[in-house]
Amino acid sequence: MTDQQRTGRPERRPMPHLRSAAGAALLAAALAGLSAGCAAGSGGGSSDQRSGAPDQLAADPLTAVRNAADITGRTGSAHTATELVTESSEKKAAFTGTGGYDYVKRIGRLEVQVPPGAATTGKIVEVVLPGTVYLQNSGAKVPEGKWVKLDVRQLPDGNLVSGGATDPATAAGALRGAQKADAVGTETVDGVPLHHYRGTLDLVKAADATGGRGGDGLRMGAQTFTVKEVPYDAWLDDQGRLHKVVEVFTFAGVAGSKEAKDQVKVTSTTSLTDFGKPVEAAEPPASDIYAMKPTESPK
Repeated sequence: MTDQQRTGRPERRPMPHLRSAAGAALLAAALAGLSAGCAAGSGGGSSDQRSGAPDQLAADPLTAVRNAADITGRTGSAHTATELVTESSEKKAAFTGTGGYDYVKRIGRLEVQVPPGAATTGKIVEVVLPGTVYLQNSGAKVPEGKWVKLDVRQLPDGNLVSGGATDPATAAGALRGAQKADAVGTETVDGVPLHHYRGTLDLVKAADATGGRGGDGLRMGAQTFTVKEVPYDAWLDDQGRLHKVVEVFTFAGVAGSKEAKDQVKVTSTTSLTDFGKPVEAAEPPASDIYAMKPTESPK
């Protein structure tokens, strides 16, 4: 995807990470015709079991927020609704999705509805694992029904936003890097009292705390986003489980620019429900994986 396609401005040299055809395919599908030019998320939540007393929300706000990913992972699975709103000085677009994540098998599936103006229509289907994302309906050059397999390290933002959603494990994993957390108050949602926290997080520290391939996407995002102290709001229940998180990412829509007019803000909202309810998610069979040629790029 060129700068002119993304922003309507004359073409500029692309960011080094966007030189792969696979990365270009994802961007073309998710953000063509919009002002956003980063790439979307996959990570892995912790599924370690802890013996002894059941999980409980920590009294200290910062500890409570940092513990949310691990506690949520111990539920085994969760269903999710996502919203990702991309805003620049010129345009605004919203992606919505539904799906779920299996914290035991460390795999999730999302169906993301693409807004008008993107290079693809309908929905993008994503299967996410720690460090890997499979995409269906991801670009004009990919045959119908086929999947593209990507390593999140190929993508400028590690797949935190460019696929139109932040996957549940990565959204929660980012909270491991919380640096500030203030208790805002308690709100009742669907009959459940939720504790609202607000603060900032560091994606590098989140990647270090997550570790392994699950931290790769967070680390890539830390390199790309221009605002390093990422603002967040999180809602946790009395057990410390994450029910909702809103994270705001910012990057340069024009590579290398620090001008306010060239900054793109992406507000990612992930809501979790039905903890422990089975989630259907599986890697696509090898026969359904489409291998793009090194010189191939969607248009």
